Amino acid sequence: MEGTRNEGTLRRTLTPLMLWGLGTGYVISGMYFGWNLGLEKGGTLGLAIATGGIIMMYLAFTFSYAELACAIPKAGGVFDYAHRAMGRDAAFVAGMAQHIEFVFAPPAIALSIGAYFNLFMPDVPVIGIAMASYLLFTGLNIYGVKTAAIFELLVTILAVGELLLFAGIVMPSFKLENLTANPLPNGVAGIFAAIPFAIWFFLGIEGVANVAEEAIDPQRTIIKGFGSAIITLVILCMLTFAGAVGVAGWEAIVYNAEGVTSDSPLPLALGRVVGVTHPMYHLLITVGIFGLVASFHGLILAGGRSTFEFGRTGFAPAWFGRIHPRFGTPANALLANTAVGMAALLTGKTAEIITIAVFGALTLYVMAMITMIRLRKQEPELERPFKAPFFPIAPWLALLIAGISFLAMAIQDIKLAGIYLALLAGSWLMFRAFPTAKN
Repeated sequence: MEGTRNEGTLRRTLTPLMLWGLGTGYVISGMYFGWNLGLEKGGTLGLAIATGGIIMMYLAFTFSYAELACAIPKAGGVFDYAHRAMGRDAAFVAGMAQHIEFVFAPPAIALSIGAYFNLFMPDVPVIGIAMASYLLFTGLNIYGVKTAAIFELLVTILAVGELLLFAGIVMPSFKLENLTANPLPNGVAGIFAAIPFAIWFFLGIEGVANVAEEAIDPQRTIIKGFGSAIITLVILCMLTFAGAVGVAGWEAIVYNAEGVTSDSPLPLALGRVVGVTHPMYHLLITVGIFGLVASFHGLILAGGRSTFEFGRTGFAPAWFGRIHPRFGTPANALLANTAVGMAALLTGKTAEIITIAVFGALTLYVMAMITMIRLRKQEPELERPFKAPFFPIAPWLALLIAGISFLAMAIQDIKLAGIYLALLAGSWLMFRAFPTAKN
């Protein structure tokens, strides 16, 4: 083991390349499944407009958030930034929104992993594979962050390579008329209905900030990891969207042969080009699992840091903020998150779980941008190794788009918005009733 350390200290072992792997890996599963369901809501044009707005939001958000992460490199991410700028109550709300995102997104991905493996092992139930995945990758994260990051880098490289290979195979069959066929089936309302699926393309990249304490020279490493990851993801998003839809139109990657909606757009598109018996088709299905694994594993890693910081600062029981004496990782926080994730798995409500996670992410984005703007005014002398370009336009743009997206989603699904807000309000009331914060 690497020397001695205080109980609350994390090891610095992550390089810029590892942060690129984490940032890209957190998100990349969104390229493989789920996003195509936004086509049913908005058609090609509706999802394209929604995705264009979301890309603008993420570019503005990522570079603004990188400024905060470089200036305040703490494992709690937005929780720590909001605590410094706005106090305990705002910090709790921001941190809880972050927890909800990082704890509720992995169960949906775990079910997809289970579904993929079930194709090859039909006798093993999907839920059993999903549960085993949770135990395996939680164990890997407990063992050590460097090992976990190296694994994440490897599976991310494979997942990125597979997406590039997919684009290379389908692009020769691309036809512009396929993009323009039935482009807006549900009118303007479809644009707003497609927003959650556009967000799914990029959900989770903010998790890079949660490993800031474990980065070597975080003030330099974070911006390299953040910047390279978001650029990679934007390119992959455009290639995947255009390549998949351009083969035979949006209906071809939303509905399977039986006319039932499918969350596997890439195999549907590739099957149109090479056929379902071609070796490349089977390679896509086989290697595609790495995209799911990368995001699942990476979000477990980021979620563990978020919960750990809540415990370390006294916003949750101190047990969550303890470091494993041998491995130097937040083992207790990781185990707690896994228990909640497994409980969510048993509900079987994948779409609802994803939506609640997106509500958490949008709340995080809003709180983070308010925090950045306030800190620029309150602490102009704060050392900022990286300053976000286009201030204050960038954070205000991200804040505006995130706010509109939240309202649009809430209008589309009032019930789930109510459940999400009830989770926030209930946890905040408990926090106020039983104050434990040290700061």
